[in-house]
Amino acid sequence: MHGTIVLATAAALFMGSVPFATSPTDRLLTMSRAHAQEAAEVSPVLARPRDTYYPNSEDLAPDEMRVIACGTGMPTTRAAQAAACFLVELGNGDKFLFDIGTGSAERISSLQIPYDYLDKVFIGHLHADHFGSLGELFIGGGIMGRQKPLRVWGPSGPVEELGTAHAIEGMQQMYKWDLAGRVGMIDFRGFQLEVNEFDYKGENAVIYDENGVVIRSFPAIHAIDGPVSFSLEWEGLKFVYGSDSYPNKWFVEYAKDADIAIHECFIAVPDLVRKMRFTPEQALTVGTQIHTAPEAFGKVMAEVQPRMAVAYHFFKDFDTTAEINDRIRTTYDGPLSLAEDFMVWNVTKDDITVRMAVVEEATWAPPLTGEAQLPGENDQKNFSENTGVPVEQMTNSDFIAGGRWTPVDDVNRVIYEEASEVIGREFKYPGDAQ
Repeated sequence: MHGTIVLATAAALFMGSVPFATSPTDRLLTMSRAHAQEAAEVSPVLARPRDTYYPNSEDLAPDEMRVIACGTGMPTTRAAQAAACFLVELGNGDKFLFDIGTGSAERISSLQIPYDYLDKVFIGHLHADHFGSLGELFIGGGIMGRQKPLRVWGPSGPVEELGTAHAIEGMQQMYKWDLAGRVGMIDFRGFQLEVNEFDYKGENAVIYDENGVVIRSFPAIHAIDGPVSFSLEWEGLKFVYGSDSYPNKWFVEYAKDADIAIHECFIAVPDLVRKMRFTPEQALTVGTQIHTAPEAFGKVMAEVQPRMAVAYHFFKDFDTTAEINDRIRTTYDGPLSLAEDFMVWNVTKDDITVRMAVVEEATWAPPLTGEAQLPGENDQKNFSENTGVPVEQMTNSDFIAGGRWTPVDDVNRVIYEEASEVIGREFKYPGDAQ
């Protein structure tokens, strides 16, 4: 048992609890001292530190950054990995989502963070695997307690119809029936969207500057014009997120001095043929020209030299991961994380630790940050003015209402009576005489 503890400790130290700036010799000496101290402190009844992250169980220091992978997979969806999404949490209380690809909303929910804190989303480009869950965050977050507008930043396009503002306008049109069926029934404060579209050609351009946090964008190369990458700077720490991009001069320049640099690293070309059933021609084009090959990822990171390089955008399986790692290591020998969903990086000026989160899947709504409110009496009117939907269409017609099966009124009425008794105020059953 003691040997198991020591081996686990050594693995943990190698994986991230020893500063990466130290030499291999210093690292071994640090581990040796840690082993001796831990052996003296191990108890059969007292709790021991764990090399896992349990959401909402740890304070974030005033000068600390925490990054959580909420989606690391490929353009196709699967249960094991959501598409691109990274959450950045800062010690000042701010939280930022970078991309929100398909499937990531469930990962976000598993963290049980109040949705009022998840109100800032930065989209790198408009492929579904990078913003496909925005609608789920918008609608689901409003239902589960967001009491403020959802703020979204994203790039313009080569034409207006290919920009972020146009895409989100279309999303709101898509959800018009959904919202019309809710307005007047629930607190509607969270069902507002604030869109901030910026020029995709901006080179290291400031697109956000609040509360000591500065976020910049710079162009990326992917598919057609429009994609961007981001950097976030705060308290002397720098986070860089490439979204999707072919290796480019902007990333190499503006990612320098990053504490954590995240860049796509697509599945190796042979596995695109073997696992994705691509033709060799497709695999070579997609794997090296549209996306970044592992060898090219390594080349970029060798130039940028971040404190921690993070490779994502591949399916991390038992039969694909080794080849990705080996190919990266032909061009880069620095600190490296091969990302998977729920991987966590805690970043300070002195250290970067890498762990996995243990999350709850059967989640309900997280805590509210403010008191819930009853629907506003003008909600339906305001919605009608903003969307053109007549107020009278926001309820059932006489035809549909006439189909209600009235024998259930007796049992439903008892529920109202029970609520009145328990809560101490009267709730009248709809349709009963006033």
